[in-house]
Amino acid sequence: MDIVILDEAAVEQRLQYQDLIPAIAEALAALSAGRVVQPVRAVLPVAPHHGFFAVMPAYADGGGGGGGGLGAKLVTFHPQNVGIHTHHALIVMFKAETGEPLAVMDGRLITEMRTAAASAVATQLLARPDAAVLGILGSGVQAKSHLAALRHVRSFKEVRVWSPRNAPAFAQRHGVKAVPSAADAVRGADVVVVAATSTTPILQGRWLSPGAHVNAIGATRPDWRELDDDLVTTARVFVDSREAALRESGDVIAAKREVTEIGAVVAGTAPGRRSQQEVTLFKSVGVAVEDVAAAALVLQQPGP
Repeated sequence: MDIVILDEAAVEQRLQYQDLIPAIAEALAALSAGRVVQPVRAVLPVAPHHGFFAVMPAYADGGGGGGGGLGAKLVTFHPQNVGIHTHHALIVMFKAETGEPLAVMDGRLITEMRTAAASAVATQLLARPDAAVLGILGSGVQAKSHLAALRHVRSFKEVRVWSPRNAPAFAQRHGVKAVPSAADAVRGADVVVVAATSTTPILQGRWLSPGAHVNAIGATRPDWRELDDDLVTTARVFVDSREAALRESGDVIAAKREVTEIGAVVAGTAPGRRSQQEVTLFKSVGVAVEDVAAAALVLQQPGP
């Protein structure tokens, strides 16, 4: 069997948000329904270089209408990288029926896009239908991908961005508004994205308006935080994986309350937003079934 090898450019030609967002919704529903075998990722510190190496396998059986797949992502995270991406990855896919290897593909772009697609799934389900103002904390890869993905599920009339360094350049590049502080980005926003590499809280709950929805994707270590206690203890908390979030997310651990998997909301087995005033939080740590679903989608698409 010939093994398909796809670099990032080939992945980019085959992966579009209009296909990826529903595929990620199906994958998260399958995870919450118990149709996915997925251990919490194994993370190996690369201490001399301030990095991490993680192994993320998953098998989805394809039952219940969701797409199946067998594979694993190998991913590195070096947050101090300058001039190159902080995340790099490879995804390996296998034929579930026989175990034969099918493909090896670059996983950096898949990681970028599936993370934003998961937030789009949560935003579609949890943000108020009339959400018009988006606030973004951060100006890197995930800020860009979230801006693109969330525009598929809500029509924003105003987008504000803040980051410690590059907000003006990001705003000019993407036709949005740079603001001088995180509070200025958040106050009055209907949807907020926290996409900054931070290990201490940068979003305060008191800045949020009633009825706001927050997507927070960073601080994926138990001793890291990006949200303050006010937010995590008062918002209604949704996660991609309860098991992973309670083990990996300092914000979810600090919340000390019951969390709801977004896949259960997709499937209709758990409620989403319960009132116009409720503040909702989707805290994403990123899970392997998202990578496998995205990679399977790439393999279904014809090449250029």
